[in-house]
Amino acid sequence: MNDLKFAFRQLLKNPGFTAVAVLTLALGLGANTAIFSAVHAVLLKPLPYFEPEQLWSAEVVIPESAAKTGSLAPRIQDFLEWRRAETVCSAIAALRPAEFVLSGDEEPERVGGALVSANFFSFLGVPPVRGR
Repeated sequence: MNDLKFAFRQLLKNPGFTAVAVLTLALGLGANTAIFSAVHAVLLKPLPYFEPEQLWSAEVVIPESAAKTGSLAPRIQDFLEWRRAETVCSAIAALRPAEFVLSGDEEPERVGGALVSANFFSFLGVPPVRGR
C-alpha cells in the first residue's frame, strides 16, 4: 500500500510525465483494441454459414499454363458432372464472379456480384435477403 501511495505522489509531482504516461497507455490500449477487433472480424470469427468448416472451393489448374493463367473457374459441364457424382460432397453449389450495370434514375453504375446455382443459398444454410 505504501508503494502505491508513493507512486501516486510522484505522479502528482510530475504532471507532464503523468500526462505522457496516461496518453501512451491510452493510445496503446486503443490501438491494441482496434487491431484485435480487425483480426477477430477477418480471421477468427466463424463465417455466418451452416458448418463453415466444411465449405470448400474447387479450381481447375492446367500445369502447362499455370504460370501464365493461374487457376481457372470450373466449366459448367464440370459442375454438372460433379453434382451428378456427389460421392465425396454432401452438396455442391456453383459461384462465378460477375460484373453488372445498375441503371435507374441516376447514372448507370458498375457493381460486382456473382452468378450462382439455384441451390446456392440453401447450400450455405442462409436465406436470400433480397433479389432473385
